Amino acid sequence: MTDEATADFGFRTVPAAEKAGLVRRVFDSVAPRYDVMNDLMSLGIHRIWKRIFVRAIGAGPRQALLDLAAGTGDVGLLAREWGAGAVVLSDINAAMLSRGRDRALERGLVEGVSFVVADAERLPFPDRAFDRVSMAFGLRNCTDKDAVLREMRRVLKPGGRALVLEFSAFRIAALAPLYDAWSFRVLPALGERVAKDGESYRYLAESIRTFPDQQRLEEMFRSAGFSRVSHRNLSGGIVAIHSGWRI
Repeated sequence: MTDEATADFGFRTVPAAEKAGLVRRVFDSVAPRYDVMNDLMSLGIHRIWKRIFVRAIGAGPRQALLDLAAGTGDVGLLAREWGAGAVVLSDINAAMLSRGRDRALERGLVEGVSFVVADAERLPFPDRAFDRVSMAFGLRNCTDKDAVLREMRRVLKPGGRALVLEFSAFRIAALAPLYDAWSFRVLPALGERVAKDGESYRYLAESIRTFPDQQRLEEMFRSAGFSRVSHRNLSGGIVAIHSGWRI
């Protein structure tokens, strides 16, 4: 990455080398109230999205799952509860992952679950190590999204599947003004009131709008070498599940 390279940080353009640090500070700030804010921001619907996502992952007892941007463990721990084999929860943010470890202890899910602080653009895992790789609400915060997708494919076994749950392009035009008002007025106000950090939640709202839409993300999956690429819209396209296979 050259010194001149840039990246989006919400609606701002920043030097690419600085984005990871800026994102890390956002999540360091919001970690203590992250789960509460997720419920408030989505009116609890994020829990339904994640359950649908874990069913789509479909990891069985003999299959190893790597969950990237694992945060506080919603996806990886649920997958383990639903019968996944070995589960590795990985996140670049140690504060978020620490809360995920605490939740695993509280729920008695220590066996078969491990935690790794790692950058999704440079994963510390060997080639062809996992049957499934998942990432929920993390790809848009990465600096080099193409590198992340290439790494996901690299660590997949042949016949393995990568799945990404991410905010996408809302497809219900009549409700778009309401969605924009919720994103840019309500969310920062909630962030300020509940997490004492309105700016971080303003960034999160902006990052959704700058993220590639459904068709563009499918193209990125194919460019990374995935086959049988597809997506499934949820809640009118507010979020979408993208998937691709390593053949």
